[in-house]
This record gives sequence, structure tokens and C-alpha cells, in this order.
Amino acid sequence: MPVLLRNATYVDWESLEFFHTNIVVDEGINKSIHLVDDLKTLSSIADYQQIDCHGKLVTKAFAVGHHHAYSAMARGMPAPRKQPENFYEILKYVWWTLDKCLDRDTVELSALVTAISCAKAGSTFIIDHHASPSFIHWSLEVMAKAFERVGLSHLLCYEITDRDGMDKARQGLTATEEYLKTHQGLVGLHASFTVGDETLKQATDLMQRFNSGIHVHVAEDMHDQNHCQSTYKKRVIHRFSEAGITNSAKTILVHCLHLDDEERRILHSSPCRIVQNTESNLNNNVGFFSGKSLGNNIMLGTDGMHSDMLQSAKAAYFVGQRFDPISPATAYRRFRNVHHYLADNGFRGDGANNLVVLNYNPPTEINRDNFYGHFIFGINASHVQHVISNGKAIVLDQKMTTVDEDEIMSQSREQAKRLWNLMKRL
Repeated sequence: MPVLLRNATYVDWESLEFFHTNIVVDEGINKSIHLVDDLKTLSSIADYQQIDCHGKLVTKAFAVGHHHAYSAMARGMPAPRKQPENFYEILKYVWWTLDKCLDRDTVELSALVTAISCAKAGSTFIIDHHASPSFIHWSLEVMAKAFERVGLSHLLCYEITDRDGMDKARQGLTATEEYLKTHQGLVGLHASFTVGDETLKQATDLMQRFNSGIHVHVAEDMHDQNHCQSTYKKRVIHRFSEAGITNSAKTILVHCLHLDDEERRILHSSPCRIVQNTESNLNNNVGFFSGKSLGNNIMLGTDGMHSDMLQSAKAAYFVGQRFDPISPATAYRRFRNVHHYLADNGFRGDGANNLVVLNYNPPTEINRDNFYGHFIFGINASHVQHVISNGKAIVLDQKMTTVDEDEIMSQSREQAKRLWNLMKRL
């Protein structure tokens, strides 16, 4: 049944034009919306699921440029057996300990929990970078089904790496190949410092064979650059550029903090996308992002810290005032660049019929001329009231319509206890 949003104030996400109208939302992947001023032109209004949007703003739903759903059960977990003293030890004693303990059940529930959190924060599309070395095969299929059960579209990859041995690396390559035969997706790599030349070559071969891109962490910490220079006698972007990774418009390079001028020049002329993850960088104390000389192909992600893209945009803006001074307009452009990435590369699931209804009642007028100010200083996830994904209402009055959220959260809490107990044994 198509959705009818009545009495809406529709904000075009690109032009920021405001329309006081009714909106007919077609159901299906990459379908359309229709602005209808006179409801009498509709053949039978009873054929629609009607939602009254009087006093509400309606605009395109959001999308996450880089997520780690596998971290969903990390909140509140016990401290690691050793207090990390640097970035490498954060990975070793926290995240690589957690991902080794993930199995089918915890992967599935982590995906469900993440999808719910994304949906309730206004996002209907997730680009995710997954790792579960004890459950590699079918892990992406399990996640895809979980996201779709909640009602979200996705672009997934498995984090291929040599860090757990070459057998695990081969399993990651095989799982990726099997997944790409039947799903849209990317070829995932962890980072240069855990991917040797043979694995890198096989991954880029997969990328080319499936006309895909690479999704990889880049220069998040100087450890990545130092390792690359000492091992391969070159910097990370040069290594990836020589491998052909940066030539694909589908490639996603995550973080990109510690780059020199030449690396920035290469990326500026490359069609690939860069994803900024401000809060994760702060949490790991690895440095501050700068868009200097990188061009406009910068998107925003959450890096598994949370699922709130509005929060990520605000963090990028406020932290950037010292290290990467950007305007509210630039923050909004980075926030929305993920839609251009998906559309330009023909990925499905982020069509016009993905909408968010904001119950935003500001003390000052909001219009096309001052929208960016409201975006940074006003609108937040608490204003998300309804969410339409591929033409279906998946959130109504801030409650999920597709799944039993309370039941899933209860199951997740039980599974998290089991996960944490497994982590204590490593």
C-alpha cells in the first residue's frame, strides 16, 4: 500500500526548496514520490496509508557512509585485560578481541540492533564494514537479512585481513566472492598494515572482476603509514594507488588522517570517496581529520560509535572549527554526499521514496536561506518521528513497525553477556 503524507512541509534535500504539499510515496526499491497539492486528484484516498504531517518537515532520509555493526554489543563491556597504550593496542585488546568472539547469533543481533538504531535516527541505508573471523562464511548474508528484516537497504563488505593467518584471509576472499555473486557489495580490507601484497592483489582482482570497489581503513593512525614505509618503502596511498584501488569510483577510503601533500593530491584527482569519522578519531586519540586539498568527495560515517548521522555531522562541524574549519553548508554537503556516491555508482535502495519526517518546532523561522543553521544548531535525532524506507513506514511515532524492538534488545543483552564471557578467555 502506498503511503500518503498529508499536510507536509517538504524540503528538497538538494535545492533546499520548501513545498507545502501532500506527498504520495511509491512502494519498492528506487521508486518515486509525487507532490500532490489537491488530494481530489487521487482516485481513491482510502488506497493509501495516511500519515498526518501537519507542522512537520519531510525530507530525504539519511544514510551511513561507514559503520561497524559488529560493535553494537561493545557498550558497557568490561575493560580489556591490558590497558591499551596506543592505537595498535586498542585494536589488539579491544576490537580484535571482540570480533574473534562473534558467532552467527551475535552477528545477527548486532545487525538487528544497529539497523533499529539507524532507522530511529533517520537512516534507511547502511554502508557497513564487517569482521567476525570465527564466523566468516555467510556472515554477510546473515547481516543482509537482518537489515532487510528491519527495513533498511545496505552495502556490505567483509574485512579481509592477514592478521589471523592466511587461511582466514582466504576465507574472507572466498566469502566476499560468493556474496558478490548475488548481492551488491564492496570488497573489504582492514588496513594496509594487516594486508600483505598477495592478499591485496587477490582483493583488487575481485574488485575488478565484479566491477566493485574497495572499502578500507587508511592512515587512521601513524602506525599504518610507518608500517607501510618500513615494509613496502612507500606510503599507504601510493601503495593503494599502484594497486588500482583509488581508480574506482566505488572505492571508500576511511579516515585518511595522516596524509602528506602528495597523497592528498592523488586523492583530489581520484574518483574514490573518503569517509570522515570525527568521534571515533577522538575516542581513539589518533588525530584530527582535515579536508585540505582532498576535494569534495568526502562523506560522513559513524565508525560504529553510534548510528546517528546528525550527530556525526555536528561533530564534524564543531571539531573542525579548529582543525578543519568548515561551514554549516559544507558539513551538510558531506552529510549528504553518501547519496551521490550511491546514485553515481548505481547502487539500489536509496531512492527518492526514502523519507524522514521531523517533528521540529523551532523558536525561529526555518526556510531555504537559513536551513544550514537549523541543521547544525537545531535539528537532532530526537526530532525523527516517522521514517519511510523504500516506500514503507518502518518507524511511526518513534516506534519500529517492522520488528519487536523490545524483544530484540532483550535477546541482545543476553547474547552480549555470552560474548563478554568469551572475550575474557582470550
